[in-house]
Amino acid sequence: MSANTPPLAWAHPLRIADLPNRTATQFSLIPDAPTRAAIARELGLHGLKKLRFTGTLQASGKADWQLKADLGATVTQPCVVTLTPVSTRIDEKMLRTYLAMIPEDDTEQGEEIEMPDDDSVDRLGAWLDLGEVMIEALELAIPDYPRAEGAEMSEATFSKEGVTPMTDEDTKPFAGLAALRNKLQEK
Repeated sequence: MSANTPPLAWAHPLRIADLPNRTATQFSLIPDAPTRAAIARELGLHGLKKLRFTGTLQASGKADWQLKADLGATVTQPCVVTLTPVSTRIDEKMLRTYLAMIPEDDTEQGEEIEMPDDDSVDRLGAWLDLGEVMIEALELAIPDYPRAEGAEMSEATFSKEGVTPMTDEDTKPFAGLAALRNKLQEK
């Protein structure tokens, strides 16, 4: 967040220097209804009935930190087939490691870089916003293609009157060759 951006309703920043090094810092974020509605709008959800983010943040070594948390939520999204509302229960366990020093890449700006094998490791800054971590974890846990029970895609065909519509079978790459082979075998 920059100095000119208003704080988000779900922000919960912790200054790392103020946290105890020898004991775990426990947290429990349970946003109220207006905050959940704002989060739902931000994530493009129809609704967010429940949201809870609880866990601990503890020093790991001299300068690194580890976050262990449980995320629980009930989200409502439109079905990708019928657009009817679909409720999904999300229960995720999280483990994130925040490192003070991450080895720098030798890649030049604009070059492609490989994604690290461990996506649970992040760079540690002076502040850690637990609200931001909660929203990111929720966004990653939301189903990409929610489907209502029993909803199935059917084949749709469109064409002008008097024209045979093209089907999914017609679009297969070797369908034309199979028809040609059949014609040649008939001769």
